[in-house]
Amino acid sequence: MWSRLNIETFGIGNYVKALRLPLHKAFLKSLLAPLVLLYDDWYRMRQDHLYKLKHNAQICYFQKSLNDKFDNELRRIYIGNGNAFDPEYIYTPGEEQPRFLGTIFLYSSDDYADTGVDYIVYVPAEIVAEQIFALKAHIEFYNEGVKRYKIEEI
Repeated sequence: MWSRLNIETFGIGNYVKALRLPLHKAFLKSLLAPLVLLYDDWYRMRQDHLYKLKHNAQICYFQKSLNDKFDNELRRIYIGNGNAFDPEYIYTPGEEQPRFLGTIFLYSSDDYADTGVDYIVYVPAEIVAEQIFALKAHIEFYNEGVKRYKIEEI
C-alpha cells in the first residue's frame, strides 16, 4: 500500500548522526527541496490519475466527476437523455404528397432521433460562461467515442 513519503525526514534520518547539526540540517533541506517539489507534483498527479480511474462514462460517475470539478458546493450539473423527435417533412407539389402539417415545432438538427445527440449535459449558466473549454475537455475525456452530446444552460 502506498503511503505519503516525507523526503526531508528520510534524508535527515539517513544522514550521519554525529553531523546532524542545525546548520547541516538546513543545508541538507536546501539540497532536498527540488526533490520534495518533484515528489509533491508526482503525488498530486498520482492522486489525479487514481480519481480518473475510479470514474468512467456511466452517468452516476460522470455526473459526480463533473460536479466535483465544476460545482462542488451546489452540485447542480446533471445529465439527461437526448431528444428523439421524429422529423416532419414539407413536400413540394411535384412530389404529390400531402402538404398539411398541422402544428409544427421547429427543432435544431441535434434534437432529432437519427441525427441528434445521445445525451444532454445541463450546466448552470455561470459555469458555461466562465469555464466552457475546461467543461468540454472534461466531457471529452469521459465521453465514449460514438456518443454525441450537447451542453445546455440551466
